[in-house]
Amino acid sequence: IYVKARDSGSVKSKGLLVAIGVNEDGHREVLGFKAGDGESYEIWSSFFSELKEQGLHGVDLVTSDQHKGLVKAIRKQFEGASWQRCQTHFSRNVLDKVPKKTQREVKLRLKDIYNSPELEEARERKEALLDYLEEHAPKAVEIFDAGFDDITAVFQLPEACRRRLRTSNSLERVNQELRRRERVIRIFPNEASIERLLGSLLIEMHENWISGRRYIDTEAYYGTREKLSNTSAEVLDKQVA
Repeated sequence: IYVKARDSGSVKSKGLLVAIGVNEDGHREVLGFKAGDGESYEIWSSFFSELKEQGLHGVDLVTSDQHKGLVKAIRKQFEGASWQRCQTHFSRNVLDKVPKKTQREVKLRLKDIYNSPELEEARERKEALLDYLEEHAPKAVEIFDAGFDDITAVFQLPEACRRRLRTSNSLERVNQELRRRERVIRIFPNEASIERLLGSLLIEMHENWISGRRYIDTEAYYGTREKLSNTSAEVLDKQVA
């Protein structure tokens, strides 16, 4: 999220980078946060590098929106991990190219693709939607077709784990809580105060998550992984925004 902070005698826009993940026990964690100037590739890459230096490893899947600098940093810093494009953001991108009178139908068909039990069925529904778009919303064809592989990376996981890992909605809710705190403060005294004041809220969330209910069924996850590979991952998912 972006907030306002005083810097060198003036008020400037500052970004707060936040990464959350799901550990090997199925609990969510706040992996880290950092205040800085924007969210370029260099800034994201540096942030991820610091997380790895602090012990983050074994990342299997990273879910995020399609911010170019962010995606490039993910691919650079987490080689071997799959990237899942947030399906919520993708739906918005597609629907922006669809006439209002056909948006409801396209939205329902996208949900059918996301909820497909297997990737092959998702591909069949993709072809049907492409035919529909070519007739009713030709401007949406290219963005939908080009993004399909990125929105279906999550199909490598067992069906029981997909719903919570296929979008960055969990992080969006975190950002909403941060925004509520930020509205009270309005302008932070300096960059360090962003991490101190908003970081305290993130730490509180982290503590509640690791002591609460599991976020995903790790038995289902590891059972499927053993069939696909002789190795298992320590960190199942990493969501960033």
